[in-house]
Amino acid sequence: MELSRREFLKYAGAGGATALGGLTGLGLALAPARAKAQALRIKDSTTVPSICPFCSVGCATLIHVKDGEIINIEGDPRSPHNEGTLCPKGAAIYQLHKNPNRPTKVLHRKPGAADWEEVELSWAMDRVAQLIRKTRDETFIERLPNGKLVNMTPAIFALGGATLDNEFNHVAQKFNRGLGIVAIENQARI
Repeated sequence: MELSRREFLKYAGAGGATALGGLTGLGLALAPARAKAQALRIKDSTTVPSICPFCSVGCATLIHVKDGEIINIEGDPRSPHNEGTLCPKGAAIYQLHKNPNRPTKVLHRKPGAADWEEVELSWAMDRVAQLIRKTRDETFIERLPNGKLVNMTPAIFALGGATLDNEFNHVAQKFNRGLGIVAIENQARI
């Protein structure tokens, strides 16, 4: 009998679920095993209460630290907001800190170049400031043709990230409005 990959996965999943259901039906509870595995993972760690940085809800988290390293982040069951649960973004907070693929250096690719090169953060900040100033100066509209005062630039779009907290978003909003940027959005809403 030939099985496609899809059929194999379908039958294997059904068989696994049946076996697991049978064990549960016999009175085997998996909750204690899961609790013990979790306890072993965070054994001898320090628990630090914190708040998820992703949105304005303020879900409480527990950060487990061992030897100065974050080893686990989970929802705090004592919180009236989230009762220990986290949304998909909140559940991924650990990866925000520990992902080995997370960029940690400033990379710049010159116009027309094929490769990226590492640059100093101060150089990159100055370069971004120069380009914002140049674009704003070249595209700034003080008044509409009918004489209405608008003080805006249509050439710059500001997009906030989902990992930014409310306080940073407030400051960013004020900064962008001060530059005359009217196209302001946050990735958390998209």
